[in-house]
Amino acid sequence: MRILIVEDDLEAAEVMARGLTEAGHDCVTAPDGEEGLAEARKGAGEFDVMIVDRMMPKMNGVTLVETLRREGDRTPVLFLSALGEVTDRVDGLQAGADDYLVKPYAFAELIARVEALARRRDTGSVQTLLRVGELEMDLIARTVHRQGKEIDLQPREFQLLEFMMRHAGQSVTRTMLLEKVWDYHFDPQTNVIVVHISRLRSKIDKGFDRPMLQTVRGAGYRLDA
Repeated sequence: MRILIVEDDLEAAEVMARGLTEAGHDCVTAPDGEEGLAEARKGAGEFDVMIVDRMMPKMNGVTLVETLRREGDRTPVLFLSALGEVTDRVDGLQAGADDYLVKPYAFAELIARVEALARRRDTGSVQTLLRVGELEMDLIARTVHRQGKEIDLQPREFQLLEFMMRHAGQSVTRTMLLEKVWDYHFDPQTNVIVVHISRLRSKIDKGFDRPMLQTVRGAGYRLDA
């Protein structure tokens, strides 16, 4: 199981990561909310569970989780916090967390809760609806809407947009698109990506107040909510 630990107490993060690694899990750590958000976006779809400290510098855990949920990231989140009042736990869960553990805690309980969240994700319903800002994609009906207006996409455009929505807010490179959307493991040196991005941009952005599909100079593309 791959776990993202977002904890500003570096010693606590190291102890947690070492214990989870010894239990057979693969851990990535981030020392504050901003870096945690960047790691979550970079590894979108790869983490099985996130362990997030609630009180952190730069960006607190509540803001981090709320941001990820708005971007369509449904990775199970376990909040860790010294704030243990009922209202604190309710606030954390309403922000989008799936579980809440008060510090100090028994490490055995931490592992049990993390593994329970992973099992719940494995046995839960498959995500069939993606939302990024005004954009909504139904994976079952194969439909896309922005502000309630249906957008007609060709199969490859749909696949391209799905990948961009699953990586919303992060730069997506040409290599990533070739491998994940076209299943190319080499660069054919064609303008196929440019052409499809142009077509997709004209469909999801034309006629709306602001563009969502951005070109990131020297890096690739980004779908911005």
